[in-house]
Amino acid sequence: MADLMGNKNAKDFSENVPFANNGHFHVKGANNYDWGMKDRLSRIFNPKTGKTVMLAFDHGYFMGPTSGLERLDLLIPRLAEHADCLMGTRGAIRSSVPPTYNKAIALRASSGSSVLQDDLSHESMVVDIEDAIKMNASAIAIQTFIGADGQKETIEELNRAINLGLRYSIPTLGVVAVGKAMERTSSFFLLATRMLAEFGAQLVKTYYCEDFEKVASACPVPLVVAGGKKIPEKDALTLAYNAIQGGAAGVDMGRNIFQSEYPEEMIQAVNKVVHEGYTDKKGYEYFQHLTN
Repeated sequence: MADLMGNKNAKDFSENVPFANNGHFHVKGANNYDWGMKDRLSRIFNPKTGKTVMLAFDHGYFMGPTSGLERLDLLIPRLAEHADCLMGTRGAIRSSVPPTYNKAIALRASSGSSVLQDDLSHESMVVDIEDAIKMNASAIAIQTFIGADGQKETIEELNRAINLGLRYSIPTLGVVAVGKAMERTSSFFLLATRMLAEFGAQLVKTYYCEDFEKVASACPVPLVVAGGKKIPEKDALTLAYNAIQGGAAGVDMGRNIFQSEYPEEMIQAVNKVVHEGYTDKKGYEYFQHLTN
């Protein structure tokens, strides 16, 4: 029988050795994908840097009108210019994102719970692949709850999305959920991110943690780090910097941008850290320059 946590004795992650099967393509693990899959990934990940700044505004699918997202139609036009990829629901995107923006879309395709429940782990794929095609989605995002009560069904739904995505060359973004009672340790993220990649997700959204370099090295597809709850701008830029330095291929920030007093300036500072190699300190100085 496998160890309760299969990675507890894993040690040799060769964090300083580049991924070996990239060929000449800029997205980790994607060298053997077909043209359509690579084209969509190239809309998400900037071909010049190999990185992405995702703007997450999908919170309403289970939280309703979150602080800062009361008026999507007013917010998104202010921020979209500075994002590589917009992560939202089909309702929010169709109603509030002009198609002339021509941005990569990570389409939230799973749902099944709301903040009125204690257990949020039961989700299904609720968006037809045909609708994702009609929306020209660059990726379909499926939430998974590894270690929670809804683990089995969300794994099944993730695999269903991957199968459908492969049929039409649409990448699947596997999202690692962290519920109220779920741990946020490097052992957990090593397990969860690797599982999603082995199922066939072409990119994985996760959280920054201690020993993140090991998590990134052990995952054969790009990791995009979530911003999480609102923290001071200086700390959020440090999070972005540490994630990129630790091997992440980008960040997917929501509340740390749209709940900032200066959301436009904040997303521009995040861009500097992700795409232009700014340190967190330099990024914060840039943010202060924009806001003064």
